[in-house]
This record gives sequence, structure tokens and C-alpha cells, in this order.
Amino acid sequence: MFATFTADDAAELAVLERSGFVESRHLGSAVLLAGDGSVVTTLGSPDGPVYPRSSVKPLQALAAMQAGVPLRGVQVALATASHVGSLNHLDVVSGMLKAAGLREEDLGCPAVWPRDEEARTWLVRTDHGKSKLAMNCSGKHAAFLWACTENGWDKRSYLEPNHPVQQRVRQTVEEYTEERVLHTGVDGCGAPVFAVTLTGLARAFATLAKAPADRHANARAATVATSMLDYPWAVQGPGSSDTLVMENLGVIAKSGAEGVLVMATPSGASVAVKMLDGNGRAATLVALTMLAAAGALDIPEVASVLEQVVAPVTGGGRPVGNLRLGAAVSALLD
Repeated sequence: MFATFTADDAAELAVLERSGFVESRHLGSAVLLAGDGSVVTTLGSPDGPVYPRSSVKPLQALAAMQAGVPLRGVQVALATASHVGSLNHLDVVSGMLKAAGLREEDLGCPAVWPRDEEARTWLVRTDHGKSKLAMNCSGKHAAFLWACTENGWDKRSYLEPNHPVQQRVRQTVEEYTEERVLHTGVDGCGAPVFAVTLTGLARAFATLAKAPADRHANARAATVATSMLDYPWAVQGPGSSDTLVMENLGVIAKSGAEGVLVMATPSGASVAVKMLDGNGRAATLVALTMLAAAGALDIPEVASVLEQVVAPVTGGGRPVGNLRLGAAVSALLD
């Protein structure tokens, strides 16, 4: 049976302390690559298979663009997004569908209530109800469907692993991770999800991040990286962790479900993290610390972002503890 790494193979990446008592421990694996692709740091077992979940969306967007989808600007960012379903997000996805001659009903992702309160209130007041546009993967699905209309591919089966658009995604994932896909499953939105290693995922993001400054790089890859940084609100949402990291540090960042996170700087320094328990609350803390410890990011700037991203541990409305680095990560700062 295929499986991710075990607790015996993991490192303690973070702990939550409450009232002087360590209440929770986050085990996981992580890898840091230098700009030239060499491995700088490994924690746990980063060469075991993981489902990258939504962290792979920039590669899925790239695959759609290479299949002929004419995404531009904020549409590119939305295709990479795990968005909160704000009214702005819904407008961009609607525009993508309209440009492709499609409707909301064509989307294969589930209908949900948006996480954004304003959009949810609007959907309730207008009696629209749950919406496929509000699903955090709707931009990716719109890009997949647009690829179908551009190429005359069947729209109803676009989520099948053997569909041409998903085969393009698989090829792109293998090209950029420089690995063969280890296993294929079904993601939460219904699309195929391809298992790779954290090292391969970090390698892929390094290539994307360096593309804008490399005249020999794939121009569409450069567009993906540039658009994520130009429209960080579209990739997640104002005040969200990935958006704050991109806005303040100029680092492309993409979270995925079950505690996955990948980041890369314009120089190509990259980090990939997987929390074994699936809880991603410490992933940004770990990833940014690893980049800062390696000199890829400025420590004071990282500290400023972490103040906004890491939620305080409270009791009765006042701070009583903190989420802090585990020994394996804090040792990197010595």
C-alpha cells in the first residue's frame, strides 16, 4: 500500500505551548534547497511520497496555459488559487468561464458556501445558495475547462486521470519536479492528485520562481510566478498566510490541504513542508524560519510577517502561550 512517511521517520517541527505546558506537537518533514538546486537541509523524510494537494496548483495552471488557455494577469493567479471565495474571486472565475463560453454548471467541483463573510451574506440574501464559483479550487477548474474548449476535448470527463488535460498536468508535474508520479488519487475538489516527494515539489517551485529573471526559461512559467506576486490577494485572500508572505516578502507561496506548504524566492531558494498530522497552522512558521536560517530571507522581515500569520494561544481572551518551533527547526538558527 502506498503511504506517506511515518512518525518514526518524522521530525518535531513545532510545538504548541499553553500555560507553560506543551499541549501539542507537530511532527513532519521538510526540505530546503539552495538556488542551484542543491539540498541544504532535510528534516524528517522529505524523499518519501506525499500528496501535494493544492500546493501543486501553479503547475496545474501552467499545464492549462501550455494547452492553449489564454490566461492573463489576475486570471493566472486565480488558476493557482485556494481562494476564500470573496466577491472579487467570484467575479474573476465568472469572467474566465464567460471567456471560454462556459457556465458555472459546467464546473466539476462541489458547490460550497464561501469562507469570505461578505460573499456568503450576498449569496444568502440573493437566494443563490451554495456556489461552485465559491469553491476554493474553482479557478483551477475553470482553467481545465477552458483548455477543453480551446482543444475540442470532452468537458464532462475533464477530471478523469486519462483525460488530455489531466495528462498534460501529469507531464508538467513530472517535468518540473524531475520525478515520476508515484501514485494517483482524487483531490478534495475531484481532480486527480499526483504523489511526489517534498524534494521534487521544492525543485518545481524553484524553477517557477527563477523563471521571470531567466531569459531562457519557459515564458508561461514566468507568467505564473509573476502573476502570483502581482495579485497575491487572488491566490488566497487578504490577510491570509500565503497572501501576506507574497505581499511582504516577494516569495511565491502555496499551501495545500493536510499540512503541505511550498515557498520559493526569486533566487530559487525553496522549501517544502508536510505536517504529518495534516494540521498546517505551523507550516508557515517552519518554512519561513528555514529560509531565514539559510540566509535566503531577512530575519527581521520574516519576524514581522510571522507576527501577522501565527495565531496567538489564548485563554479567556488573553495570551497564555505560543506556537513555537520544534527543536529540529530551532537548531537551524544556532
